[in-house]
Amino acid sequence: MKSLKFLSGAAVLAFCVALSACSANKPVPPPPAPTVSVSESETPKGGEIEQTVTVTAAVQKIDQKTRMVTLKGPDGELKTIQVSEDVRNLPQVKKGDLVTVAFYESIAWELKKKGTAEPSIDAAADASRAPAGSRPGVVGGAGVSVTAAITKIDRKANTVSLKGPEGKVVTVKVKNPSRLEGVKVGDLVEITYTEAIAISVEKAPKS
Repeated sequence: MKSLKFLSGAAVLAFCVALSACSANKPVPPPPAPTVSVSESETPKGGEIEQTVTVTAAVQKIDQKTRMVTLKGPDGELKTIQVSEDVRNLPQVKKGDLVTVAFYESIAWELKKKGTAEPSIDAAADASRAPAGSRPGVVGGAGVSVTAAITKIDRKANTVSLKGPEGKVVTVKVKNPSRLEGVKVGDLVEITYTEAIAISVEKAPKS
């Protein structure tokens, strides 16, 4: 599963969509440390693993004219980004405000008997932003669902070979050998990967 370092990668890009250098007189203290939560569940025909990583950064400096925002991460590291003109609510952001990014991802799988489905792939994405005049925020997500056929089962090695809709074959290790009971070549596995990111800005905490 993925992990987030202080507003790196997808989180920085999402923040630019949500909000889109000199030293300050009173440095903003680092925000709380990131949190990670993981859960795993099983059903008779499948299972799911979920993970949520939450990172909070503090606005150290903001220049409304140049639209440059400097953020301080939990480790005290500073990162400066330029906010896009598409962002309507940048004037609502002030020094000391807290930017919280929650990144969620999950992978779920379900066994299907031969003849009940066909190899396929489906993808979807969605995003929304805060209304004009309110504090910046964004919620976005994407998901992909792949249905693959089982072409080979190795019960000694606890592996199965899966053939996707484009003909590519991948061999995967089965964590729980009991999952192979009753599974036959020709059966299908539907695997769904989902990720989402939510970003919010809160007023600076009162000292």
